[in-house]
Amino acid sequence: MSWNDPNASSEAQKYDNPIPSRELILSTIGEHGEVTHQQLAKAFNIDDPDQFDALGNRLKAMARDGQVNREGRPYRYRTITKQDIVTGTVSAHPKGFGFVVLSDMPDLFLHEKQMRWVFNGDTVAAVGTSTDNRGRTEGRIVDVVERRQNNFIGTLARDEDGFCVELGSPNSHQPITVTDDNVQALNIKQGAPVKVDIIDWPNQHEFATGKITEVLSDDNDRELIIETTLLNYDIPSDFSEAALKQAAEYQEPIEKDIKGRTDLRHLPLVTIDGEDARDFDDAVFAEKRSGGNYRVVVAIADVSYYVTPNSPLDQDAYERGTSVYFPHRVIPMLPEVLSNGLCSLNPNLDRLCMVADIKISRAGKVTGYEFYPSVMHSQARLTYNQVNDYFVNPTDKRLPKSLTGNKDVKKSIDTLHQLYELLLKKREERHAMEFETVETYIKFNEKGGIDAILPRTRGDSQKLIEECMLLANTCAANFALKHELPVLYRNHDKPDNEKSMRIHEYAKNFGLPFPEENPTQADYQRIIEATKDRPDAISIHSMLLRSMMQANYAPDNIGHFGLAYDEYSHFTSPIRRYPDLMLHRAIKAKVTNSKQPVMDFSLDGAGTQTSDTERRAEKASRFVESWLKCHYMTDHVGEEFEGIVTTVTNFGLFVTLTDLYIDGLVHISNVGDDFFVYDEQQQQLIGKDKGTLFGLGDLVKVQVAGVNMDLLQIDFDLKEKLQSSAMNQTKKQPAKKEPSKKGPAKRSSRRSSSKKS
Repeated sequence: MSWNDPNASSEAQKYDNPIPSRELILSTIGEHGEVTHQQLAKAFNIDDPDQFDALGNRLKAMARDGQVNREGRPYRYRTITKQDIVTGTVSAHPKGFGFVVLSDMPDLFLHEKQMRWVFNGDTVAAVGTSTDNRGRTEGRIVDVVERRQNNFIGTLARDEDGFCVELGSPNSHQPITVTDDNVQALNIKQGAPVKVDIIDWPNQHEFATGKITEVLSDDNDRELIIETTLLNYDIPSDFSEAALKQAAEYQEPIEKDIKGRTDLRHLPLVTIDGEDARDFDDAVFAEKRSGGNYRVVVAIADVSYYVTPNSPLDQDAYERGTSVYFPHRVIPMLPEVLSNGLCSLNPNLDRLCMVADIKISRAGKVTGYEFYPSVMHSQARLTYNQVNDYFVNPTDKRLPKSLTGNKDVKKSIDTLHQLYELLLKKREERHAMEFETVETYIKFNEKGGIDAILPRTRGDSQKLIEECMLLANTCAANFALKHELPVLYRNHDKPDNEKSMRIHEYAKNFGLPFPEENPTQADYQRIIEATKDRPDAISIHSMLLRSMMQANYAPDNIGHFGLAYDEYSHFTSPIRRYPDLMLHRAIKAKVTNSKQPVMDFSLDGAGTQTSDTERRAEKASRFVESWLKCHYMTDHVGEEFEGIVTTVTNFGLFVTLTDLYIDGLVHISNVGDDFFVYDEQQQQLIGKDKGTLFGLGDLVKVQVAGVNMDLLQIDFDLKEKLQSSAMNQTKKQPAKKEPSKKGPAKRSSRRSSSKKS
């Protein structure tokens, strides 16, 4: 051995034919900057083949452990620098592996051993170590920068090593050990749901240890899964004492609160919302003007009057970013005394509001607008169903007197309907997209179980209110841009070229042109219009929707592609969205000649925070809804249902049950007695031997084969193909098609994915 190794003796004790230690290798690489395996062997005067191979294996292990960086061919090794370390968020998979999610580069894959250190949502510093055979960059955690949560909800279990709390998805890879004394002190039975606080965090060799602080009731699965989700997604559910104290100090508006506001209490403003709505943050009124022009007044609760900048209420609202909606439960952005009280435009009460007073020509063009703080007095709390029924039969005696018995309210509603029909034409002219998708809601029974899953319908009243809100949002964005106000815009970018190419190939199924890059709204609308009356319209439009980019909040306006607006913001829901509150403050300061508020955060920071909290809320809501649907289907294993094929992949068919609107997977192994290949362009599975074909929109009969509550996955067995969609009936003989380059679908592994644009 001709090298000077400070660890030579320990290496000699471990190995008959020792090689340089990791410490010596690191210092030698540091001296040279970057070396190959061969160069390093030469530096150590290694010419023995066994030693040479052992050195190579040690270098691979050091790369795997994040001690050196390995790049290029032949591999060149260098020491890890600060530039190699990235910071991201852990996304855990129930099967034990995970990813470090990064904003500006591909995510790092984490093996199960790396995941032993962390829980889902933790912020970590990590380095990329090597590339696996699937092309993923593997990562090694260098440090846990921040823990997302220190208490969890799980189920008490026991094994040969003692008691532990088993967590649900996405932290099911990481049990938390607890002591016998802790379990006995609280008299907890195995299988009971519990809340546990972390005492010691996990490491490579030991699970986390914790202390059970509360035994939860398992009488209502719905409430329990919501509590679990709030913890897992780090969603605040309790307001600070200071925020609650601030909210409690406010009283019903009196003269001093109204001073300086435009008085609109004489106008027949009304709220129109869903039957189950509890807060009413927008009211509307419309009237005809001379020459066939219109005036529409959109009054929004003046949340900014109560939630003052940088106050405890404001800090809590900023942390939450948005209200979070679960089936039968809302986690509000503001305390209930505001969200359901002073900031809710309840009927027959004076309420403070911010108003968008908009002038519209008889051609549907906005000719002017003004914003001002006001006081209003809602003359009716109407529901969508009531107004829809009124449009069908204005003399229906079952309609509320607040609508039919008030001629001013009736006149305003009639004018709003006329205006809606005019705005609908303008919407069509600018090619704003209207996808045929189904939104559902869950109806519960008295015991908290699911009674039914029903589709939400959208009549003229819903669309009318939507158009009024769009008017206010676009005028607010225009006002903010004109006066360079410090606000956030609601941006929606056009699809990237990769997604455009995918739709370009897909549109060929319908004989429709679609550009390979830089599509316009008209390009999308052409497909929407051509397919909206087809039985597989929902499948097609879901595919189009998945090609869209996600909307976000940012201080620089880029417009809204989906709505076909050059400028767009959110003004109409400051009760439940923080960007709306920011916009209200900025507009009010401008129109009242006051100083713009100086906030504790930057605009860029607010854009990131509100976009992130919106994503968090969406993910949490989807998770709870998926969990409830899967839980519901556990009682229906073995039963048969009809469904529509909504997604085709190389590993099988996703089917949506037509009566329940629940999705499940028919794995490729259960599709049929054929050898299937996947045609990505046509979105079909094609039987190579028998010509069997499955595609979007096919009507099938399936049997519920099983439900995996950890993965939230429902498995179906295909029993029968009932009807091909129109698109799939017109295809050429599938057996003559060239097989997909992706290879036989039956050899593909199962996986699941979802995305919401």
